[in-house]
Amino acid sequence: MYLTKQEECILNGEHGEVMERMFRLLVRLGDIYGADAMISVGSVQVAGVSYKSIGGPGMEFLEDMASKGAKVKVLTYLNPAGMDLENWREYGFPKDFAKNQLRIMDAFKRMGIVVTATCTPYLAGNLPRFREHIAWSESSAVSFSNSVIGARTNREGGPSALAAAICGVTPNYGLHLWENRQPTIKVTVDADLTFNADFGALGYYVGKQVKNKIPYFTGIKDANTDHLKALGAAMAASGAVALYHVEGLTPEADLVEKKNLETISVTQKDITETYKTLNTGKKPDIVIFGCPHASLREISALAEKLEGKRLKKPVWICTSRMIKEASERMGYNEIITKAGGSVIADTCMVVSPIEDMGYKTTGVNSGKAANYLPGFCKQDVCFATIDDLVEAQS
Repeated sequence: MYLTKQEECILNGEHGEVMERMFRLLVRLGDIYGADAMISVGSVQVAGVSYKSIGGPGMEFLEDMASKGAKVKVLTYLNPAGMDLENWREYGFPKDFAKNQLRIMDAFKRMGIVVTATCTPYLAGNLPRFREHIAWSESSAVSFSNSVIGARTNREGGPSALAAAICGVTPNYGLHLWENRQPTIKVTVDADLTFNADFGALGYYVGKQVKNKIPYFTGIKDANTDHLKALGAAMAASGAVALYHVEGLTPEADLVEKKNLETISVTQKDITETYKTLNTGKKPDIVIFGCPHASLREISALAEKLEGKRLKKPVWICTSRMIKEASERMGYNEIITKAGGSVIADTCMVVSPIEDMGYKTTGVNSGKAANYLPGFCKQDVCFATIDDLVEAQS
């Protein structure tokens, strides 16, 4: 792999211990995957933020990095934390957990990282441009940025993303290269897709089928960015899809090579069966929306459905702090709160310790959450549309 003279100096330790350690990690990664050089990145999103995910060793590593003067060179955001960073007491997050989570956030802040904890950074002030090279970690954010925006990133681990943020570069391999962004399988869809949950079910089904291939979808007549967010998130969770194309909808769909592709079909029956597969519980103790983090449109839709109602059990909608503040200005938060629900910032049901907060069955409209909750949070799952979930709780 070609390195510039400045990069060789970093590798030789001339820019300090932290830079050398982080750059050496990137060089090893590049060597493994056959990168020809390093490329500059426009932004980074770092995973490994929740105390639930990284525990004491991860916290101590980050504090050590911060104490040694590590500083990021590019705009860097964080994946969701394990709790609402401002209102954790109100929502019942454990005190000991909160203490450690706040230590983690302080370490990131000292490194110059924006302590905006969200899996939808593109909705919260970190929006890459078409074909911009970035180094993002969270699977749904990687999928959205590659597929819907047309930026270029591999699915980075927490350490490699942090290294890219500190060094300002990433190895040039994988999805940074045009030849590796071509579809490898065609998916024809013949099903009625209306709700986010429908797209989540489609994504879950397709992810299971295609694993880490790059699907090219036909038959999806229309989809907004929330639908595409749900589709990509579920495919990344049930498979390992980091890039997909949708005919007529995503920016690279008209540019990629589509000849001689293996084809699979998805019918209404497949979607219906997927709903059944993802339902492992009967009556939820809590309903949680916002996986990936909810947009303002999704919060407004929930507020409209809850206006004048009174909920029987807790309903959360998870989002970024920035979207929560916009929602507050619009009066949506007040409507949801009056109904007995909560707008939760900075976290989500997957990385928060909901299993330690008395919840055993969670209702979701997210294919990603439905995939992860049984293993990560020991939850039974009620997977349904927003209409069905709200109706059952009010």
